[in-house]
Amino acid sequence: MSTHSGRRARTAAAATGLAAVLLVATPGIATAAGENLPPLQPSVDTLTVDSTKACSDEPVHVPRAPELRAVVEDPTEDNEEWETNGAGAEFEAWWTDVDGVQQRRSRTSGIVHSPITQLWRTPSDLPADTVVSWHVRAVDDEGATSAWSDETPGITCRFVIDAVNPEPATVVSEQYPDDDSGWHDGVGVYGSFTFDSPSEDVVEYVYSVLGSAPKRVWPEEPGGPATIRWMPEDSGPYYLQVRAVDRAGRSSSQTTHYMRVAAGRAPVAHWTLADPAGADNAAAEAGPVARAEDGVVFGAPAPSRTDLTSTVTLNGRGNSYLTPDAPATDTARTFALSAWVRPAATDSPMTVASQDAADGTSAFTLGLRPTADSPATWAFRYGATTLTGGSASVGGWAHLTGLYDTEDNTLRLYVNGKEVASETGVAPVAAPGAFQIGRARGDAGARWQGEIGDVRVWDRVVPRKKIEGLGSRPAELVAAWDIERTDDGVVPDRDGDKPLTLHGGAGFYTPDYDACFEDPECVEFPADALDGNDHLALDGTDDYAATDEPVVDTADSFSAGLRVRFADTTPDRPMTLLSQGDADSDAFKVRYDPAVSEWQLVVTRGSEPGAAETVVAGSGAPTSHTDEVVVVYDDSEGHITLYVKGEAVATTEFNASWSAPGPLQIGRGHTADGGWGEYFHGGADTVRVFNGALTASQVRSFAYLY
Repeated sequence: MSTHSGRRARTAAAATGLAAVLLVATPGIATAAGENLPPLQPSVDTLTVDSTKACSDEPVHVPRAPELRAVVEDPTEDNEEWETNGAGAEFEAWWTDVDGVQQRRSRTSGIVHSPITQLWRTPSDLPADTVVSWHVRAVDDEGATSAWSDETPGITCRFVIDAVNPEPATVVSEQYPDDDSGWHDGVGVYGSFTFDSPSEDVVEYVYSVLGSAPKRVWPEEPGGPATIRWMPEDSGPYYLQVRAVDRAGRSSSQTTHYMRVAAGRAPVAHWTLADPAGADNAAAEAGPVARAEDGVVFGAPAPSRTDLTSTVTLNGRGNSYLTPDAPATDTARTFALSAWVRPAATDSPMTVASQDAADGTSAFTLGLRPTADSPATWAFRYGATTLTGGSASVGGWAHLTGLYDTEDNTLRLYVNGKEVASETGVAPVAAPGAFQIGRARGDAGARWQGEIGDVRVWDRVVPRKKIEGLGSRPAELVAAWDIERTDDGVVPDRDGDKPLTLHGGAGFYTPDYDACFEDPECVEFPADALDGNDHLALDGTDDYAATDEPVVDTADSFSAGLRVRFADTTPDRPMTLLSQGDADSDAFKVRYDPAVSEWQLVVTRGSEPGAAETVVAGSGAPTSHTDEVVVVYDDSEGHITLYVKGEAVATTEFNASWSAPGPLQIGRGHTADGGWGEYFHGGADTVRVFNGALTASQVRSFAYLY
C-alpha cells in the first residue's frame, strides 16, 4: 500500500475529506488522496513453507498442511515524509483432485505496516500425496495489487503433504551385535553400525547411545542406508536408539539396539620394570622380554601412591637402554603407549620410548624437550608431527601417554592423565623395527637419564578415563589434628602417632555459652570454636604448636592446610600460620602481611645458607570468622599454590630441591635473620596434611575429605 498527502489534489477540502475517511478505515496507518503506486511483487527468495523450507518448483515435502510465509512491501516513493506504508498478502493454492478437477483455496491478510512477513496457515483439509501449487501477491488498502510471485521472474511454489511415518530402521553391527552370544569386542575398539529403513524417502537417521544427546547421520541418497562409527569407553551393557526421518520431517518409531561391551584388550606389551636388582632383562607382563644393557640399574624407587614397587634407573649413556629386539605394535594403525618417568636432568632432549623405522630413524619418540625458559616440556613426536605440553621438572614423577588414533588420524599427548596437546590430520607412519626404552634410533644424544617404570603399549584406543586412572596419584592423608582441649599440652593426631605439642603458653579457646545464659545483661553470645568444642589459642608473642618430626617430604608433592581466625582482622605485623623447614629456614611458609594486605606463600629453593626465597602473593584480608588456608605442591606439574577460602590466590613454578628435616610448625616461621618470629595471634584448628597434591575441588572441602 502507498499512502500520501494529496500531492496532486484538486482541492484542499477534497483531499482533507478523503484523508479523514481513509484514516478511519485503516487506524494507525497514514493515508491521503492522490496517485497510488502498486505494491512490490513478493520476491521468491522470501517465500517459505513451514518457515524452514524455501519456495521451490520441485515440490517440498511437509508432514501436514503447512504454514506459508511471504514478505510483502509497498513502495515509499509516493509518501510524504511523515507517512508510513502498509501492505497485506493474498495467498492462493491450487491442485487437481482425483476426478481431474482443479481445486483452489485462498486467503487475504489484513493490512499492516510495510515491509512485513505475512503468513497463511493453510486449511487442514488439503489432500495428502498431492502436488499443491501456490503463489502470493501484495495488496494495499486502496485495493492495488502487485504481480503474483510466480510471474516473471518468479516461479510457482509447490509442496506435497506426506501423512505417513517412515518404517523403523534396522541396526546391524558386526563388532557389537544385538544378540545373546556373549560380550563383544571391547573398550577402545570402534564398531560400525548400519541403519536402514525400508521406506524410500528417508533422508536422515537420528541416534543416541545410552540416552546421550542425539546425533544425526545422512544416507548418500534418499532411502539408502547410513553407517556410523562408535567406540565404547567403558565395558558393560549399552543400548543404541535410532529413528528414521523422511523428507517431510516425519519420524519413525524408535529402534533399540542392545549390546554388551567387553573389557578392553590388555596391552600388547607391558614391562613393569620392577625386576630385582642385578637382573639381566625385564620380565614382560605381555609381549617379549626386554633385554637390559649394562647401564640399566633395577631396584630404583617407584612413584609413591601407585601400585609400582620399583623402577629402573638409566644413566643416559650408550649402554643405558632396554629393548625386546622386536616391534611392540603396528605404528601405522591405532596404538598407545604410557610410562612413569622421573628425569634426573632437563637441559637436553631425552627419550623415554621409541620404535625403529626402516630408514634408520624412529617412527615415534615419547620423552622431554628443554625450552628457552624453564621448565622443560614433555613431547610426543610421530613422523613429522611433534606435540608438546606440561612441565618436566628434575626429580618430579610424571605419567606420560601418547596416543595415535587412525579413526580420525589424531595424535594426542597426556601428562598425568590430562590431555595437554593434540593434532588431527596426522598421516600414519610405519615402524617395522624394534621397540626401545630409554633411547631413539638415529638420535644418540637423546638417551634417558633418570627413572622409568611401568611401560605399556596398546593396539587400540585407551579412553580418557583409563588414562586418567593410570596417571593418577591421589593425595593421601598422613596426619589430621581435630584440635580439642587436653590437659597435658599435647594434641594427638587422629592416628595417635604424630602428636602436636603446645609451646610458649599456647592454650585452648572454649566458648562459655553457660556464662552468657546465666548473665541477664549478656547480649552477645561468645563466638563458636573454629571446629568442634575447642581450638588452639595463640597469643602472638611466643605461642605455637609443632610436631616432633617432619610430617611431609617437601621434595615430593604435598598438601597442608588449617583453619584460622585472626584475633584482629587488621593485625599490626606479618604473621605466619604454617611452616616446615629446618633450624635456619623454611622450605615453605604461609603468612599474612597487613602492610600490603596480602596472603603470601614463601618457598626456599634449597637448605644452604642464603638460598633464594620466592614470595608469591594474593591480595585479600582475614575475615572475622573463619579462613581456610591450604598450600599445595605438585612436583609433577612443577608448581606450588596457595589457596584461601577454597580459591587459588597465588601460584608459582617451583621444583623443590630439598626435603625439610624439621617439624611442622603452627603459628610461627623464620624471619630474615634466621631466627623464629612472626608469631600468629588468633585461633587455629582442623590441621590436615597430605602426601600428594589435592585437586582444586578437593581443596574446597579439604577438611572433610577423610
